[in-house]
Amino acid sequence: MNSHQGNFVRASMIEAAPAPIQTGGLGYWLRKNLFATPKDTALTIISLLVLAWLVPPAVQWLFIDAAWTGGGRGVCATVAQGGSQPEGWSGACWAFVNAKFDQFLFGRYPIEERWRPALVGILFVLFLTPMLIPKVPYKNINAILLLVVLPILALILLPGGWFGLPFVETPLWGGLMVTLVLSFVGIAVSLPLGILLALGRRSTMPVIKMLCTFFIEVVRGIPLITVLFMASVMLPLFLPQGVTFDKFLRALIGVSFFASAYMAEVVRGGLQAIGKGQYEGADSLGLSYWQKMNLIVLPQALKLVIPGIVNTFIGLFKDTSLVSIIGMFDLLGIVRLNFSDANWASAVTPISGLIFAGFIFWLFCFGMSRYSGFMERVLDTSHKR
Repeated sequence: MNSHQGNFVRASMIEAAPAPIQTGGLGYWLRKNLFATPKDTALTIISLLVLAWLVPPAVQWLFIDAAWTGGGRGVCATVAQGGSQPEGWSGACWAFVNAKFDQFLFGRYPIEERWRPALVGILFVLFLTPMLIPKVPYKNINAILLLVVLPILALILLPGGWFGLPFVETPLWGGLMVTLVLSFVGIAVSLPLGILLALGRRSTMPVIKMLCTFFIEVVRGIPLITVLFMASVMLPLFLPQGVTFDKFLRALIGVSFFASAYMAEVVRGGLQAIGKGQYEGADSLGLSYWQKMNLIVLPQALKLVIPGIVNTFIGLFKDTSLVSIIGMFDLLGIVRLNFSDANWASAVTPISGLIFAGFIFWLFCFGMSRYSGFMERVLDTSHKR
């Protein structure tokens, strides 16, 4: 045995290994994400060259040469155009956005009554924030405040006509206020309605399944503009004589139903991803259908389709700009409406207003996207034991 032991013993020391590559810090991040391979290095260099070509002129136009203050088109037009800017000047007209900012928020809502939508907006932030933070307790109370108390207060404050508040008709509403109201109502209605439609489409009852499938396929096969047009123009034709609905309410109904059809398909995808064993296990415990769905199936299914749900919310938020087809002026609509103001007619006014509106839309959509990623990480338990 001893004669064979020498075959397993080294006759010389192992050479010193090189120091390990740094696994932290800026240098490691750059090497891993931008210069990992020759292909990555080439793409990084090309991207940097493109950014060096595009960013400086954009910064020059957006910030350095921009007109920030002033009244009227003179601050955003050259001398040849009747303004005060030198020949060849080109910069953003943020003075236009600054002058019209209140209209971009509230539309043509009476100035002396704008405290009402401002108060609703503040309450919305106060009630929504605790719902978005997982560790904040009393979620049931937060949900009641957000989904029950806030809509009642908004119904009292925004249109008025209650408790001595002057009535403000909905055609005067506009701006970001309309965008947020449409989005909030559409999201609050489309998610539970979409869940019910998805469950109905998977139902074993032929009538329920047929009705839900018919609704989903018909609504998904029609553009939102058509839905809004039908809700605004054609719906009154089918109502009894003397019965009518506010145009803004029709838009809320149309947007909510449209989004619920897409939400139903997203939720149905999550339901189909749940293994048959989950259903059988719930049945073996003697759970009823609704107990099985509420306690076992839906929590897992909704977690799987968080990206699809948020994607539907983002699409709904952007699609609110289509309400201009029925005469409602959301953020984009009120911005475009102010282009016709002769006091601000200049070559750079439209692009400045559209960039502002686009930035606001991007800000909200990016926030929803980031929060979606956060919730996916919080709810991801696949790596835990």
